[in-house]
Amino acid sequence: MHAPALPPRSVAIVIGTRPELVKIAHLVRVLGPAAHLVHTGQHYDAALSGRFLTELGLPEPTLLDGVGGKPRAVQISAALAQLDTLFAAEPPLAVVVQGDTNAALAGALAANARSLPLVHVEAGLRSHDRAMPEEHNRVVIDQLADVLCAATEDNRDLLRAEGVPAGRITVTGNTVVEAVQEHLPTADERAALLAAHGVRADHYVLATAHRPENTDDPAALAAILRELAALAEELPVLFAVHPRTRARIEAAGLTHLLAPLTELAPLGYGEFLGLARHAAVIVSDSGGIQEETTVLGRPLVVVRRSTERPEAMDAGFAELVPPGREIGRAARRRLAEGQDGLRHLAGLPSPFGDGLASQRIAVLLGALAAGAERELPAAA
Repeated sequence: MHAPALPPRSVAIVIGTRPELVKIAHLVRVLGPAAHLVHTGQHYDAALSGRFLTELGLPEPTLLDGVGGKPRAVQISAALAQLDTLFAAEPPLAVVVQGDTNAALAGALAANARSLPLVHVEAGLRSHDRAMPEEHNRVVIDQLADVLCAATEDNRDLLRAEGVPAGRITVTGNTVVEAVQEHLPTADERAALLAAHGVRADHYVLATAHRPENTDDPAALAAILRELAALAEELPVLFAVHPRTRARIEAAGLTHLLAPLTELAPLGYGEFLGLARHAAVIVSDSGGIQEETTVLGRPLVVVRRSTERPEAMDAGFAELVPPGREIGRAARRRLAEGQDGLRHLAGLPSPFGDGLASQRIAVLLGALAAGAERELPAAA
């Protein structure tokens, strides 16, 4: 499975958040010099995005201005204007977007406006929750894309039900599988990591929270923190606090609820995977963690009203609960399963693929870009 050699900087890969960096990193490496990484700056700071770029071994991206920290419509319009200028000056043979962020939508719209072939990685995710801005982004990107890389058969079926032609869809698996396989620290490194945090394997909870439906609602945020605090009476709870979440906690006057928890500064990707690999249970509202736990073989409590990744629930790795007492009940059910439960999950295959998604996507890109190159007007 080898992609044709492509000209330098001929594939524009538009991203804007740290999860996109993680999921697209292996594809960037597979493409080599052909990849032109474009970061909209939707979520960018030296301490987080800069650290991820270094850790993932990615080239310095073209970084857009004036996007981060703005409202959704402003983020999309500001990124779109700059991407249009960039694509006019340096037209790529293909544009790649990943997932459902504002950056992905801006990249898709910019490609469509310039009649550039568009590849959507992680196509076909649906929560069927119209209150989620990401759901709107997903649907629009999938309608614009020329090549839709579905992670699972279910994703493909959802796209077909929406009328997307079968010839535009390929089930590639999810690139998160190779990301986890590549960046999970060794057993010795994980042992040192746990020792540094003062915890024992299978005897702590790892938690995150960052989605607006939880952090922008003081009642929901307080409910999550109270449940984590109650769990901390039974075993350590490591809480990786996103900067945005911390700001919301402080604004809502909920800082005192952090006292029973062990707060973690922003983690590198490998550090997070190392801690997740040995957590007795994980509590999170992250979409990516729903996928990562299926590779790591760990139980997850998903704190959201809906999910676009039901495969993790269907396979038995995760369960979906709203903010409130169901968090503690679900976590304790998993804790009660003990080592038998952990062994069972460790023996299950991930529903998100075999770790070859990036190679499959690179082959599709090679064919798409070769076709686009043939259609270019001859040089004068």
